[in-house]
Amino acid sequence: MGPTFKGTEALGDIVVKFPNAGDIFKLNGIDFCCGGDQLLAEAATEHNIDVAYILDELNRSYDEFQKLGLKAVDWTSAPLHQLIDHIVNTHHAYLRQVFPPLTELTTKILRVHGKNHGDVLSKVHRLFSTLRIDMEEHMIKEEEIIFPQVVDYEKNPSDDKLQKVIHAVEELDREHDGAGDIVKQIRKVTDNFKLPEDACSTYIYTFEKLQEVESDIFQHIHLENNVLFARLTGAHKAHMIAN
Repeated sequence: MGPTFKGTEALGDIVVKFPNAGDIFKLNGIDFCCGGDQLLAEAATEHNIDVAYILDELNRSYDEFQKLGLKAVDWTSAPLHQLIDHIVNTHHAYLRQVFPPLTELTTKILRVHGKNHGDVLSKVHRLFSTLRIDMEEHMIKEEEIIFPQVVDYEKNPSDDKLQKVIHAVEELDREHDGAGDIVKQIRKVTDNFKLPEDACSTYIYTFEKLQEVESDIFQHIHLENNVLFARLTGAHKAHMIAN
């Protein structure tokens, strides 16, 4: 049997099939959430990564995953309301929990280490503050307005409801691009979260938590862009073809 992944698959589709691929992509600087439509081979070439290397990493990791008998939840077929509940209860809940203490931490390391590393830490503080504001507003919009519209469409589908939902998720998609850009900027200004020699335990912990937030947001956006929104868009295209 040949390799599972051949490089001709879209990044988002790969992570849908094998969620652990997201970690491999992230380590190699490949955007699989906002850039989920890009083919793996194209993304590797764009980032000057050897296609054979990334394919070997993916297929070896996937084979190990399979041998362990592990299975990922197939969100491409689960009811939409279950996927939404997962996004809210897992990713929204995590961000609401981590944002307040991490705000204090980014402020604290700026105050303590600003004299020697102010250029980096002031940018981190500003970027993280913007990310928190944007994501909190984004999550409220989803939970209070758009997700209920999706659930209502699922319960009682109609052409009008689907059109309304599609328009709404297009706006969310643009907001995801903005959040994804901020996360990438944080990684860039920190030189991939490189720690200075005089980094204290709080500095180290803050950078660890920022990387944790990055991973969660990437997975969060992936589930919305490449699964939830893709399913809704697919339903809309199917309706257009049928009519």
